[in-house]
Amino acid sequence: MLVRCGFLVFYFTYLINSLNLFWGEGVAGACYDLSYTVLEELKPGYLIGNVAKDLGIEKGQISARKPRVDMEGNEKPYCGINEKNGDLFVSGRIDREEHCGEKPTCVLKFDLLLENPLELHRLSLQIQDVNDNAPIFQKDDMKLEISESADKGARYRIVAAHDADIGLNAVQNYVLKENPHFVFNIQTTNAGNKYGELVLNKELDREEQQELKLLLTAVDGGSPQRSGTVVIHVTVLDANDNAPVFTESVYTASLQENSPLNTPVIRVSASDADEGINGEITYEFSRLSEKSKKLFSLDEKTGEIVVTGDIDYEEGSKYELMVVAKDGYGLSSESKLIIDIADVNDNAPVINIKSLISSIPENAPPGTEVGIINVQDRDSERNRQVRCYIESNAPFKLVPSIKNYYSVVSTGQLDRELVSDYNISIFATDEGSPPLSSSKSVHLSVADINDNPPVFEEQSYSAYVSENNQAGSTLCRVSARDPDWRQNGTVIYSLLAAEVNGAPVSSYVSVNGDTGLIHAVRSFDYEQLRSFQVQVMARDNGSPPLSSNVSVSVLIWDVNDNSPQILYPAPEGSSFMTELVPKAAHGGSLVSKVIAVDADSGQNAWLSYHIVKSTDPGLFTIGLHSGEIRTQRDISQSDSMKQNLIVAVKDNGQPSLSATCAMYLLISDNLAEVPELKEISYEEKNSKLTSYLIIALVCVSTFFLTFIIIILGVRFCRRRKPRLLFDGAVAIPSGYLPPNYADVDGTGTLRSAYNYDAYLTTGSRTSDFKFVSSYNDNTLPADQTLRKSPTDFLEAFDDSRVFNLQHLKSLSGQFLHDYNPEAATTSTLKKKDTIYSNATAASMINMTFCITKHK
Repeated sequence: MLVRCGFLVFYFTYLINSLNLFWGEGVAGACYDLSYTVLEELKPGYLIGNVAKDLGIEKGQISARKPRVDMEGNEKPYCGINEKNGDLFVSGRIDREEHCGEKPTCVLKFDLLLENPLELHRLSLQIQDVNDNAPIFQKDDMKLEISESADKGARYRIVAAHDADIGLNAVQNYVLKENPHFVFNIQTTNAGNKYGELVLNKELDREEQQELKLLLTAVDGGSPQRSGTVVIHVTVLDANDNAPVFTESVYTASLQENSPLNTPVIRVSASDADEGINGEITYEFSRLSEKSKKLFSLDEKTGEIVVTGDIDYEEGSKYELMVVAKDGYGLSSESKLIIDIADVNDNAPVINIKSLISSIPENAPPGTEVGIINVQDRDSERNRQVRCYIESNAPFKLVPSIKNYYSVVSTGQLDRELVSDYNISIFATDEGSPPLSSSKSVHLSVADINDNPPVFEEQSYSAYVSENNQAGSTLCRVSARDPDWRQNGTVIYSLLAAEVNGAPVSSYVSVNGDTGLIHAVRSFDYEQLRSFQVQVMARDNGSPPLSSNVSVSVLIWDVNDNSPQILYPAPEGSSFMTELVPKAAHGGSLVSKVIAVDADSGQNAWLSYHIVKSTDPGLFTIGLHSGEIRTQRDISQSDSMKQNLIVAVKDNGQPSLSATCAMYLLISDNLAEVPELKEISYEEKNSKLTSYLIIALVCVSTFFLTFIIIILGVRFCRRRKPRLLFDGAVAIPSGYLPPNYADVDGTGTLRSAYNYDAYLTTGSRTSDFKFVSSYNDNTLPADQTLRKSPTDFLEAFDDSRVFNLQHLKSLSGQFLHDYNPEAATTSTLKKKDTIYSNATAASMINMTFCITKHK
C-alpha cells in the first residue's frame, strides 16, 4: 500500500521529474513517503512491493539509481531491494512483539537511498500481528486462602494471563472447570484488558473439605486459537480474631535533603497472633497529604518506606506520616512516622541589583557610587555566610553597607575614548562545604560627545516580498550603529525623496524611524512591478547631527494569484460552443483544443489540462500540456451522439488554481442528422426565448383582434348597402384570387380560405431561414358551395378556428395548434415540449379567414 502526501503533490512532482528527465537533469533531494503493510513472521524472500513502480521510475533505470535500504540504529536487515527490478522483499525475521510490544500499531522506518541524482525517501513498514503467542499465567500454580466464614458472593481477583499478541489475538476469555463452590466472572478494565474474579457460589466448610483445586483456562481470539492454564489451590482457613500490632507507636527517622530516589527511609513492622491469611499483614499510608504522596512510597508487604521525590529542606524540614497495618480480613492498627530533613549546602548565593545608574560621565571623580546590590542565601547557619567581590580588571569595587547590602563605586578616572562601557562582574561565594558561588554582570556606559556618524551594519540591503502582501507588512530591517551615547548615539531612520514609476517612494514603502523596520505601504503586484530601490538615511540626535545613507533593493516574488483564463472555448454564458465529430473518426484523431493562458510567471504559469467529467470516459482524452482533445478509440455505432466534456485547467502554483469549461461534441457527419439540440441548451436561455415568443404572440394577437374589430365595424356600417356582408357577397377582384380558388355561383363571394405561410430556422444560431410550405385541408373545392345564414355565420365566426399556430417540433414534423381570438390577450403559449434553445424562431402561424355569403 502506497501513501503519498497528496495526489496533487505527487502529480506535480512527477511532472517536474518528467520535465527534468527531458532536459537531461534530475531532482536532487526529492522525498516521498512510501508505506507498505506486511504480516510478522513472514519467510525471507516474501515480496512486499515494487518501489520503482511506486516512485514512477522505469524498471530499466532503477539499476542505474543503485537503490538500497538502511535502517537507522539497527544493523540487522529486515528487508532488502532487488537492484534490477526494484522489488522490495523480506530479508529477515520480523517479530512484531520484539519491536513494538503491546503497542496497537507497529511501524518500522527505513531510508531508501537512490543515486544519479541523489534522492532520499522515507520507507515505512506497518507490521500486522499474527496469533503466534499463547496466553501465559505468571505461575503454573496459584494459591488462595479463604476463610470458612466467607459469605456467598465473595469475590477474589485472579492475576490475569498475559498474551504478547494484541487485539483479537490477545486474551479474550477465561474458562473455569466446573466445581460445586466457585464460578468465574470475567471483568474488563477501562483499557480494554480482561481479568477474572472467583465468586463464592456456595459457602465453604473446613470440616468437610480443607483444600480445593480449580483449573482455569485463558483463551485468545486468534485463528487458530491458543490457550494457557493455571491450577488454583484454595485452602479453607479458620476465622480471624486478632488485629496487627506495631512494634512502636511512633517511629522517627532522619533524612538528608537531595537524597536520591529509592533511598530507604525506615522500615515499619507489625505482628498478628492469627495464623495463615489472618496473620498476613499489609501496610499502607493513611491521611497522607498530596505533597507527601509525591515524596514517599510504602512497600505494602515489607513495610519499607523509600524516597520517590525531590527532598528539599527549604520546602519542608519535617514530615509526619500515618502508617496502617491490615491483616487478610481487614483488622488493622495505626502508627505515626516522623521524618526530620537535614540541611545541606545546596543553594548558591543570589545577587540582586537594587539600584544601578545606566551611565557615568567620563569626568566623574573616583569613589562615585553607581549602584547598590543585595546578596541572599537560602541555606542555614554557616552555609548561608557569603563573601562578595568584583573582578579586578574593572575600575570599580564593592563597599560593604548594612547587613547584606553593598555599594558599587568607581576607583579611578574614566575615559570613554578608551573604554566606552564596562561589564562589571560581581561574584558571591558562601562558606558551606563544599562552597557554592554565583555571579552577575551589570553594564555601565560612559557618556561622550557626538563625534561619530551612524554606520550601517551592511553596505546594502535586499528585501524579498511576495506579491499581494498586506499593506503594513514588514519587508526588512536596516540597522545602523553609533558608538556615541544618549542623544549622540540615538539613530533615527528616514527615506530619501525619490520616485518609483512616477510616484513618490513614500507611497510604496515606509520606514520606522526608531527600529529601522521597512514596511510596505501598499500591496505589490508582480505583474506590474518586479523590483525597485530606495535610499534610507540614518541620522543621530547630536548637535550638529551626523548621518549616512544605504541602498535597499526591494524584490517582489510572484505568487499564484491568477487563475488560468480559458480563451477557447469561450466561457459559459457568453456563447454556445459545439464541435462536430465525424462518425468515421479513428482513435487519436484531433477533435478540438482547449486554449488557456495564465498571467502569472514561472511554474505558477505552467498549465495542465484534465477531463474531470465526460459522457463516455473512455472515448476522449486530452493532452496534459497541449490541451488537444483526441479520441482514444474509433467511434462506434453504440456511442452516444451527444458528448459533454468538462475540462479543468490547472496551474503549477501552490496552492494550485484552476478553471473549468464545458465542451459539447456531436458525433455526426451532417448537422441535419441531429434530431434535437434542446438537451444541451440552458434553462435560462429557454426561458428568455420563451418570453420573446410570448411577447411576439401577444403583439400579433392584439393586432389581429384589432383588425377583426375594425372589419366588424366596417361591415356594421355598410349592412344596409347592396354589398353588405350578409346581404350580398364581398366583391374581390379575380386578379387577387390565388390560383385554384373558385368564385361560387358567380356571386363574386370568395368560397375559400386565405393561407399565410411563416418561416422557421433550421436550429442553428444564424439568420438563415428555411421556407416551410403549409396547406389547409378545409380549403373549399371549386365545385362546392357554402351556405349559411347571418346568424349561423356569427356563431360560426365566434366558434371557428380563425387562427392556427403551427409549431415545428422537428424538421420532419408539423403540429397545428388552435388559437381563440377572444382569449388572445390573456392566453399563454402551451407547448408539448420545450422550445428549442438554439432556434431564433420556433413556430409557424397559419391564419385562415373565412368569408361566406348566405343566400
